Amino acid sequence: MTRPRPVRLTMPDGSRREVGVRYVLNAGFTGRDTAQVQHHVDELAALGVPAPARIPTLYPLPRHLVAQVDGIQVGHARTSGEAEWALVVGDGPDDVMITAACDHTDRDLEAHGIGWSKQTSPDILGDQAWYLADVADELDRFTLRAWVTHDSTETLIQDGRPAQLLAPSYWLEQLRTNALLRPGTVLLGGTVPMAPGVDQFADAWRVELTDTHGRSSRLAYRVEQLPAAWE
Repeated sequence: MTRPRPVRLTMPDGSRREVGVRYVLNAGFTGRDTAQVQHHVDELAALGVPAPARIPTLYPLPRHLVAQVDGIQVGHARTSGEAEWALVVGDGPDDVMITAACDHTDRDLEAHGIGWSKQTSPDILGDQAWYLADVADELDRFTLRAWVTHDSTETLIQDGRPAQLLAPSYWLEQLRTNALLRPGTVLLGGTVPMAPGVDQFADAWRVELTDTHGRSSRLAYRVEQLPAAWE
């Protein structure tokens, strides 16, 4: 088996952490407002996207899809990101960090299966992180925002808070119960709504997770479409 890809994170005190990614999980349908979640499921069903068997849900991904890069390549024009937070488990279950993340997704493939769509595109992680134990009580007051770029013009597409999503404590308990809380695990915690009328199929994405003191975990990447296949 290949060596785990390292994730490098800068902590609030300036120290650096490096974690080898071994397992990746993307949480879905994680809103605390269950009525809103069901509305979203119904919207997706109307678009032909099959509903999950259980809500909330988890989608496992190959670990090589986690990256800290400034550009990705995609097969067609209908892919987009989702602003999220991510948990990164370090040396053990009490060594958990939280950082910004963007779950890039193939929207055409999503109609055939959400899990498949997640497993074909990368999860981009931020540069800064916090120890979860240090910020758990204030995390709901963090902000989670995303911007998209079209023809060099940047537009805010997501503007929310972790308070809209199930808390990390919920997911840690679920991972612990299912023997998934292991060193090297990365879990993305779901996303906040997108602004209506903003085109998500963008040339670039940028995400910030910002704490109550103005410190931010950031990521930004360009989206390059591959040339057409010779078929």
